[in-house]
Amino acid sequence: VAPADAGERVHELAARLRRRFGDRLHLGTSSWHFPGWAGLVWDRPHEESTLSRHGLGAYAAHPLLRCVSLDRAFYRPLDAPAYAALAAQVPADFRFVVKAFSGVTDAVLRDPANGRARQPNPRFLDVDAALATCVQPAAQGLRDRLGVLVFQLSPLPAAALAEPMALQARLEALWQAARPALPDGAQLALELRDPALLTPALARSLKAHGVRFCVGVHDRMPDADAQLPMLRATWPGDLVCRWNLQRGQRYAEAKDAWAPFDRLRAPDPATRATLARVAAATLGAGHRVFIAINNKAEGSAPHSVIAFAEALLAEG
Repeated sequence: VAPADAGERVHELAARLRRRFGDRLHLGTSSWHFPGWAGLVWDRPHEESTLSRHGLGAYAAHPLLRCVSLDRAFYRPLDAPAYAALAAQVPADFRFVVKAFSGVTDAVLRDPANGRARQPNPRFLDVDAALATCVQPAAQGLRDRLGVLVFQLSPLPAAALAEPMALQARLEALWQAARPALPDGAQLALELRDPALLTPALARSLKAHGVRFCVGVHDRMPDADAQLPMLRATWPGDLVCRWNLQRGQRYAEAKDAWAPFDRLRAPDPATRATLARVAAATLGAGHRVFIAINNKAEGSAPHSVIAFAEALLAEG
């Protein structure tokens, strides 16, 4: 798989960002296996399976794509050699945003056919399981190319939401065990799917343990502006954001309506402006920014990255 010619405009955007922010800005997408990105990221159309196996190097050659959200790790754990093989395909300034395995971040075991909860998950936030399936393999395989390890909690059952301090205690035990296992510079982050957990108590806990709150732009969560109090309460630190899905959308609906993800279908300038403003302030304070954008955010993640780069430079 060969990279597309990104064009003079994109190269100039990347050069301006590099001059202004150095290597502290990491923009990217959620995975890279999309045939519809031909002409944007790939030189020509390729099968999805080919891109999944062989497309990462071409993706990382794009001047604006300096990270990728490794969503596949959420669905099945990867071992250290698999991570090392991915790290070998990207340059030294590239970073991976790794989603921790759902087997330790989902409080319930789900029916594979429909996603419905079947029973409690005995490994939910289990420290030993998290270290074995997520933290240690990613740290050992990716090494200095591990940017952020994101623990995205799936929607919690009512019983778990009713005991937030018990949940917080389990998270704190996980942070204490995971942090020493990470390479220097790698971050831990927490992403939520339950607005009820956006509390000052959780923010204080994250700040105390050096864990970043991941702004998760998703239909289940308030908009980005409404999540900013969590960032303020955990300041200072890097910005971690996964721009996933517009409010009122469902993944399957967006996939059906917006495939093959070759152009912006539903621009979201309000979210873009909020994230650009926060990113500019974070970078201006000397911290790093990791933003991974999904195709289901606006219709085409590479086009969203380009539009975001322009908005960030416009912040002054």
